[in-house]
Amino acid sequence: MEILQYTFFRHALWSSLLLSVACGMVGTYIVSRRLVFISGGITHASFGGLGIGFYLGINPFLGALGFAVLSAFGVEWASKSYRVREDSAIAAVWSLGMAIGMVFMVLTPGYAPNLSSYLFGNILTVSTADILWTAAFVTVLSIVFTLMYREIVYSAFDRDFAITQGIPVKAIEYLMTVCMAVTIVLSTRLVGIMLLMSMLTVPQMTVNLFTADFRRIIFGSMLLCFCACITGLVLSYHLRIPSGTFILIVLILFFLLAKGALLLHRRRKKGE
Repeated sequence: MEILQYTFFRHALWSSLLLSVACGMVGTYIVSRRLVFISGGITHASFGGLGIGFYLGINPFLGALGFAVLSAFGVEWASKSYRVREDSAIAAVWSLGMAIGMVFMVLTPGYAPNLSSYLFGNILTVSTADILWTAAFVTVLSIVFTLMYREIVYSAFDRDFAITQGIPVKAIEYLMTVCMAVTIVLSTRLVGIMLLMSMLTVPQMTVNLFTADFRRIIFGSMLLCFCACITGLVLSYHLRIPSGTFILIVLILFFLLAKGALLLHRRRKKGE
């Protein structure tokens, strides 16, 4: 408990709680819509915005946010306007974003930024301003999911049926794309670009082993995310290894334990 006396660790805990809520909601939508590869492309493309932000001397996370949103819309536009395969467009944006980020970080004059903290997360970089921005976003996201829950679920599972019901599917898809990009950028400090996809997919996969209910997957993945973040932060503090590494490992362990428990339960039922 002595680690709670440190301000940076309390900031990391608050950030973990808020990001677990955001990743639980957005990640469930991503897994339901089968947008995991797109989310990975946006995640890595945002690195280009970080590099541009450092080079121009502005807040790098504003640059990452703008780059992430533009990348998401760019993939959508290219795949539909120019008949480019979506997976090919994602791969191009993914590689281009990482390349641009590296170029501008190398060209940035003065002190070179610590790349590992952005690639793998660093609890020391979570500030009060980050927590306030994340809290504001989570509040807005919660309101959106509360007021538009039915529309979001219909759009996620059956797009054609949602259109026949008069639901503005296109507007919902664009809105969720922006929410996805913001969640990705806000989570970078804690987990890092290279490992962020784990928080958006693995908890949902784990809960989905036991239920297919959209609402239960959201709340279950929130709980798993937060437990993994706490464990990862404590291990990171003691072992001096980036927090994102341990968070990913804990999430994978949760999934393997859940899968093993489910298989054991099925074998026992067959034996009876």
